[in-house]
Amino acid sequence: LANRLGQTPHNVVVAQVLYRLGLAEQLRGRNGGRVGAFSFDRASAMAEQLEAAGNEPLDFACTIMVLGKTGVGKSATINSIFDEIKFGTDAFQTGTNKVQDVVGTVHGIKVRVIDTPGLLPSWSDQCQNEKILHSVKRFIKKTPPDIVLYLDRLDMQTRDFGDMPLLRTITDIFGPSIWFNAIVVLTHAASAPPDGPNGTASSYDMFVTQRSHVVQQAIRQAAGDMRLMNPVSLVENHSACRTNRAGQRVLPNGQVWKPHLLLLSFASKILAEANTLLKLQDTPPGKPFATRTRAPPLPILLSSLLQSRPQVKLPEEQYGDEDGLDDDLDESSDSEDEPEYDELPPFKRLSKAQIAKLSKAQKNAYFDELEYREKLFMKKQLKEEKKRRKMMKKMAAAAKDLPSEYGENAEEESSGASSVPVPMPDLVLPASFDSDNPTHRYRSLDSSNPWLVRPVLDTHGWDHDVGYEGINVERLFVAKEKFPISFSGQITKDKRDANVQMELASSLKHGECKATSVGFDMQTVGKDLAYTLRSETRFSNLKKNKATAGISVTLLGDALSAGMKFEDKLIANKQFQVVMTGGAMTGRGDLAYGGSLEAQLRDKDYPLGRSLSTLGLSIMDWHGDLAIGCNIQSQVPVGRSTNLIARANLNNKGAGQVSLRINSSEQLQLALIAVLPLLKKLLEYSHQVQYGQ
Repeated sequence: LANRLGQTPHNVVVAQVLYRLGLAEQLRGRNGGRVGAFSFDRASAMAEQLEAAGNEPLDFACTIMVLGKTGVGKSATINSIFDEIKFGTDAFQTGTNKVQDVVGTVHGIKVRVIDTPGLLPSWSDQCQNEKILHSVKRFIKKTPPDIVLYLDRLDMQTRDFGDMPLLRTITDIFGPSIWFNAIVVLTHAASAPPDGPNGTASSYDMFVTQRSHVVQQAIRQAAGDMRLMNPVSLVENHSACRTNRAGQRVLPNGQVWKPHLLLLSFASKILAEANTLLKLQDTPPGKPFATRTRAPPLPILLSSLLQSRPQVKLPEEQYGDEDGLDDDLDESSDSEDEPEYDELPPFKRLSKAQIAKLSKAQKNAYFDELEYREKLFMKKQLKEEKKRRKMMKKMAAAAKDLPSEYGENAEEESSGASSVPVPMPDLVLPASFDSDNPTHRYRSLDSSNPWLVRPVLDTHGWDHDVGYEGINVERLFVAKEKFPISFSGQITKDKRDANVQMELASSLKHGECKATSVGFDMQTVGKDLAYTLRSETRFSNLKKNKATAGISVTLLGDALSAGMKFEDKLIANKQFQVVMTGGAMTGRGDLAYGGSLEAQLRDKDYPLGRSLSTLGLSIMDWHGDLAIGCNIQSQVPVGRSTNLIARANLNNKGAGQVSLRINSSEQLQLALIAVLPLLKKLLEYSHQVQYGQ
């Protein structure tokens, strides 16, 4: 093929094809065949010898389908390939109104080209594009094409992805696999490059590279696969295009475009046939393109499985804590020698003017006493809250034994008391240098409506101009008065994509120490939706130990993955607890397994104390690639109004991060920090004035 197209065996495309075929032969030899070592020189000499024997027609044919927008030169390119007018062209009206094909011979090679009507890029024209593409799909059902040429103009300067609606429509109808054997063809390739940003003329190669990158990037986003790298070929069909002595049209970079385009098309078909022989890609019968989905991201699915999820509880059980052990631990850990807040002698708070008159030792003694009293007061509030929780638990248990009439009256009273909407606490916005504090954008009400609707605040990608980019909906149902069902959904939309997350969970108790949870999750993973069905069983083998075992099944595209996990939580005392988790996930014959350990050391007066330290270890093994990570976080109080937070993480790849953060309510001292960059700027300005700059 290369010899008939006037190309040498040392052409870049030819060399790549022969090299990949040699690798395919070696792979086939591993599967049981007998194949010797690949030799590029021997393969080239054999091809030249066979071609020199005679110029008879080759047992090779190629079917090419041409897609593109209206007016990019599809019909003109087909006429140039056959060196004769196969389709009429007109600069002022559409040349092709229906799907049609033409068969001819080019250099002794049988070529069949399918011409399609022109497509339009705007959103409003996608319905018309769908009709055209469905007719194309019916036309190629019996004889699918080997290669797809996607045509666009080289001289169309755009970087706003205006063709994305058209590319997504093509992907939705034919599937992402249409782009796997597609070649990008840029017509009007003899156009002069535009001027650069500073007014100087840019080079032709840079012009082609930039335009090719824009089209390739748009195709990657439409296909949802950033690994795609479609080859690019340049075409010029104008009669005034420069030609060589053989009459072939030559581009400004000296390339003869027609042999190059045909060579790319033939090479793509040969490699696709080699993959089919090696059974690397199975094409379902009756489908023009194989729907090749990516392997499921097992590490991501495993990380989601290993996460601890709270148990769904009935409304009357919401007053308890998650572990059911904190009350006992708190009561046993309270110091009997410590007095109650009500037993303290009277204390008078001083004004700022009175504090200023005190000596340094008196100030320290005053603030120590004030801090001690505030701590006892908060302890008193916590105890009262725990007593209220226990009382609500007893009342809820007693209400079950009452007749239905009393229960209905109690429901009416409770509903009437909460009929007035109450503003929910404001969300904490991330740190910013903005002068305003737009918390009003994220406010919501807690009303008697069982549906709780709140805005979504993404602290990592906070958009200061637009505000929130999604909503969160939650509701708790009760089935047959003993099955709690929790529904939560979240929809977020940014400037590019939309993400959907939905969770439906329920639980059933088997007694005081056992409970089984069942859940169904749906979330966006890349361009696909992942559906997960999971189940967990929790049991308490010891009073201070909680164990969990769970399984999950995930469907992502046409890939089914299954996994299991084990979790054990040990609460040594009020200050120290350890959580250990391990699991594995498998899918399509692949396996990933991992685990994590998290130890937490809290202050003895937690949550009143400010000291908190956490140590986390994680391990993940996938495809023999072992990933080990360690992270440490510690919060230490420095003075009465300042906290020092230190974080450090490190993995076995040698990457890590250390960060220090100080939080303080001493606003005057913090404001003085802004003087440093101001002084630095003034010094630089004085030096500039001194040297006359």
